[in-house]
Amino acid sequence: MPELPDIEVYRHALRARVVGNLLERIRLASPFLLRSVDPSIDAAQGTQVLDVRRLGKRIVLVLDNDLYIVLHLMIAGRLRWKPAGHKIPGRLGLAAFDFDNGTLLLTEASKKKRAALYLCRGQDALREHDPGGIEPLEIDVARFRGALTERNHTVKRALTDPRIFSGIGNAYSDEILHRAKLSPLIWTQRLNDEQIRHLYAATRDVLVEWVERLLEQNGDAFPEKVTAFRPEMAAHGKYGEPCPVCGDPIQRIVFADRETNYCATCQTGGKLLADRALSRLLKGDWPRSLEELESLRRN
Repeated sequence: MPELPDIEVYRHALRARVVGNLLERIRLASPFLLRSVDPSIDAAQGTQVLDVRRLGKRIVLVLDNDLYIVLHLMIAGRLRWKPAGHKIPGRLGLAAFDFDNGTLLLTEASKKKRAALYLCRGQDALREHDPGGIEPLEIDVARFRGALTERNHTVKRALTDPRIFSGIGNAYSDEILHRAKLSPLIWTQRLNDEQIRHLYAATRDVLVEWVERLLEQNGDAFPEKVTAFRPEMAAHGKYGEPCPVCGDPIQRIVFADRETNYCATCQTGGKLLADRALSRLLKGDWPRSLEELESLRRN
């Protein structure tokens, strides 16, 4: 799922292309994409784009007449910028937004169509789409600590909860926790002041670095390869590969269709965190260290 850095890059590219331009027409290829009824989608056609904002992991096109288009890309939704009037792709295409200078395509590379389009009128209606999390790059360490420790969650869950922090998901939380040298399963109310300060700094540093890196990589081009798995990442998607800090293999915890990646040496004092599926299989034989894991694999 596109997260804060990815949405910011989309926002930067869209601002350069659509702000000040007319949204002439909206073409829907999937009847399931549009999740709102009033105002009608026709109300947005012929309006001018005033701004492009990010609302958590959502992209908001600010239109005149107090209208807002809210796009939630979910896991597999992506945007493409094409010449004006471009055809909607048959298999992946969900919608086309035709501007006077080009067409914005919305695609989704998944059989489960989860991406969503909403049209709303007024600030109050727009706020209903805000999960409520605070912006991690707009707060000081005191507000960060308050949000983090208000309830007792694992730090991984707290970072990825959109009601607590805005825009952070599975990928960048792995990178943040690796940078902060914290276990993803440590409870937030057990963090000491030094750990919270390190986590706050890591959150800001990782997000800012990735926004700047992605902006530099794309330049003036529209971002075409928005992915949660990037070769420059330290931990996320790197299971079995060497940690860039210590060289030991990156580990994982698998739950449902999500995978959390971490370095046991850097983040958990060498302790392996129990993977639910393997824990059921191995029961009392679950290895407690990298050395035990390697021995188990050899046998």
